[in-house]
Amino acid sequence: MPDRAAAERSDPAEPAATPTPTPAPTPAPPPGEEAPTPRGAETRRLILDVALRLFAEQGYDRTTMRAIAQAAGLSPANAYYYFSGKEALVGEFYAEVVRRHRDAATPALRECEHLADRLRAVLHTGIDVNAPYHPFAATFLRSAIVPTSPASPFSPASTRARTTAVALFADVLDGCTPRLDPALRARLPELLWLAHLGITLYWVHDDSPGQTRTRALVDTAAPLIARLVRLSRLPVLRSVVADALALVDTLRRR
Repeated sequence: MPDRAAAERSDPAEPAATPTPTPAPTPAPPPGEEAPTPRGAETRRLILDVALRLFAEQGYDRTTMRAIAQAAGLSPANAYYYFSGKEALVGEFYAEVVRRHRDAATPALRECEHLADRLRAVLHTGIDVNAPYHPFAATFLRSAIVPTSPASPFSPASTRARTTAVALFADVLDGCTPRLDPALRARLPELLWLAHLGITLYWVHDDSPGQTRTRALVDTAAPLIARLVRLSRLPVLRSVVADALALVDTLRRR
């Protein structure tokens, strides 16, 4: 995939006012639940859209479920019927952003073949999709880092979003060059997703105009990761890679 023009990152315009968040598509039901009726899906989407707007305008901490319900023209009980609280809204928002990311990245992946280019395309697309939410992303992070929170990307409530995100990085590896060791290929999508979470954390704290520092990080990290993957096929490093993957498996079981 062709690199972005240098001017696109090095000569950003003056920071604009806080953007209005993109309305969320109709959220999919959690695993094990029936799909909502058209009216229920519309109400669910309304609540999520209103919540995102109020989070942007008032901040996450100052926005209450009662205020969200009032702005949506609903009773608090009706809002709580669809979402158990603000953390559930953040979790739903995360699932929708992951879905948008995969939808936006799929066309970009068709344009490139090499692993570094495919990884760079997906990571930049993630920044593009998240851009409207940067002004209040840090408030979401406080909820997401709590292990027991449904907004955590590692929580049971985030299983659907996590599966979609890992599948996106499996898409990155499908058909790419160079060929990958099968053992590494099986685990690499999840490892790339974890790397993406780290880049997202950096993006949240990146106050450079247009988050150009994060884009520079992506442009450096993507080819570095691709080189490390290529080197993992060397016979002298295979035992090291096997030990590293065994360590990952051990950590996952704990």
